[in-house]
Amino acid sequence: MTSSSSPSSGIAGLQALFDAQHLASRAQIDVPLAVRQGRLLRIRALLDEHGNALAEAVNADFGVRSAQLTEIADIFVLRSLLSSTLRQLPKWVKPVKVSTPLYLQPSRAYLQRQPLGVVGVVSPWNYPVQLSLGPVITALAAGNRVMLKPSELTPQTSALLATLIGKSFAPDELCVVQGDGSLAAAFAGLPFDHLFFTGSTAVGRKVAEAAAANLTPTTLELGGKSPCIIDPSCDLDKAAIKIAHGKLLNAGQTCIAPDYVLLPKGSETAFGEAFTRAVATLFPTIAGNPDYAAIISARHLERLQALLAQAEGEGARLQTINPVNPGATNVDAASRQMAPVLVFDTPANSKLLSEEIFGPILPVLPYDSMDAAIRYINARPRPLALYWFGTDTGSRDHVLANTVSGGVTVNDTLMHIAHENLPFGGVGESGWGSYHGEAGFLRLSQQKPVMVQSKWARGDLFYPPYGKRFEQVMGLLKRLI
Repeated sequence: MTSSSSPSSGIAGLQALFDAQHLASRAQIDVPLAVRQGRLLRIRALLDEHGNALAEAVNADFGVRSAQLTEIADIFVLRSLLSSTLRQLPKWVKPVKVSTPLYLQPSRAYLQRQPLGVVGVVSPWNYPVQLSLGPVITALAAGNRVMLKPSELTPQTSALLATLIGKSFAPDELCVVQGDGSLAAAFAGLPFDHLFFTGSTAVGRKVAEAAAANLTPTTLELGGKSPCIIDPSCDLDKAAIKIAHGKLLNAGQTCIAPDYVLLPKGSETAFGEAFTRAVATLFPTIAGNPDYAAIISARHLERLQALLAQAEGEGARLQTINPVNPGATNVDAASRQMAPVLVFDTPANSKLLSEEIFGPILPVLPYDSMDAAIRYINARPRPLALYWFGTDTGSRDHVLANTVSGGVTVNDTLMHIAHENLPFGGVGESGWGSYHGEAGFLRLSQQKPVMVQSKWARGDLFYPPYGKRFEQVMGLLKRLI
């Protein structure tokens, strides 16, 4: 069933849309595999037919964001997720047998994987297609109905998603609602069976509070100060190109972008030179380069400039990297393209070291020993991602054993999120819950435990009145278990 127009949006229509999905989810609790596959194939068709239009909408919202960047960071990731999910879904939906303890035999038991019902998805602006449809794909695979609230900071992309989804899905299957922060607050207050939010830690707290009023379980994909650790065994040039790519993809507006670099004391200058070479390789020009994304809005650009000004005022040293014109300002005002900036000698109380940066600014922090670097990380909220560079496997394993993070990539950045069979999510202030692969399917499913009693069962051996026979049975079991 499809709808020829996008569903109504606005606070007034929220409850009606939710009620329709809630009723439909309760009317069809058992969602057949074919229905789930059909919904995923409609998403695939949407991407195949309208991927170029979506890339154009993203570019219009950012001002500068190449179609190629949207293809690799949004559309391709979704195509991979769809392909993997469709391939593995027949296995995922099957009941899972579990072993039965001796004292309950010869009964049998299994886990029945069922849809939760209605899932709400609140998505951000930085990857507005991927981070909208990724959770949607996972929720649909699990058999749920979905309401999507995309970001108001990417209005053209959000409007196009609403139109395309409205043409491909009935509102009681999947719908899009559009609006500002007040609508998002009302959305988070709906009694969903699960609420999925991607965004900042500050807003995530508000979402969790709103969901708690309805005892709605949540998945929160938040930000965090993700460190890059450079081991003494590391080749700086090899590390710098990968750190620069991870940091400057989407101009640093990536939740798992490297947020600061920890490196051996005395290697700061060498790293600065290696990073400068890496930037020149990736982005020979900054202003006017379609491969180098703009900062999403003037307000966000002002925030980044204020962070730099504060750090410099506190004694930090800034190294702006502009390959064509090294002496130029770090911002092209017309395009909102901001040149990368390395920050050295950053004061410990600087906002650059406490707030998520979400832009092309990279503090460089020297350490005296690897244990000192580990202590620095562990003294702060647990990061969404951690990156380690080097060839010393003992040092690597020491870091991995003594730090906790949402995910890790060794000798690269970002790549763990692209691995379709690795769960992606945060820990502590960087979020909770995960998706991608079977982990996401299970997150948005109810694994209902079922025990089927055998006609040969002797549960009566445990019934009162308790006496000698009961003591004999319990004595035997104590010896066997």
